[in-house]
Amino acid sequence: MNLWFRLLLMLLQRPWRKPVDALTTTVTRMRVWPLDLDFNLHVTNGRYFTMADVGRMDYVLRSGAFRVALRHKALPIVGDTWGKFRRELRLFESFEIHTRMLGWDQKWSFMEHRFVKNGRVLGVVVMRGLFRAPTGTLAPSEFVRELGLAEQSPEMPKWLTDWSQSCDDMSLQLRGEEPAVQK
Repeated sequence: MNLWFRLLLMLLQRPWRKPVDALTTTVTRMRVWPLDLDFNLHVTNGRYFTMADVGRMDYVLRSGAFRVALRHKALPIVGDTWGKFRRELRLFESFEIHTRMLGWDQKWSFMEHRFVKNGRVLGVVVMRGLFRAPTGTLAPSEFVRELGLAEQSPEMPKWLTDWSQSCDDMSLQLRGEEPAVQK
């Protein structure tokens, strides 16, 4: 329920939010509510990923990515996420989520969500995802071209490409562990 309320609030504020270039960082302001807390009375780890979804939705709407997805009848798919937690957020504290596109490769687009309070990064959520259309996965280079960006990704940090490779390696390992499917 908390996610739906935050999404509705974000959508109601949308008419006053200006469109942005796809490589621009968007900022979403939030406050910690009681349902965000764990037994330690700070934001639960899983809630960061949920709040990142709201920041990502704001980015997708403002950057025009939703229009590209609609043209292709494509749905966003999150493939993998990773989180780094540095400082806690407590009840009723306000904070911002700074969302930006880090880059893309032949299959995935990479986004970062920084949780910021008073200029200090409290946590980071990184996501790799794609858009899947009825005809298959949209190539990120095609998608970003329709957003008005160059098809070549900005250079991504080594930690990000290493993380992506580790996700691919785990997928291969899990596929290898699956029992053979009989036809």
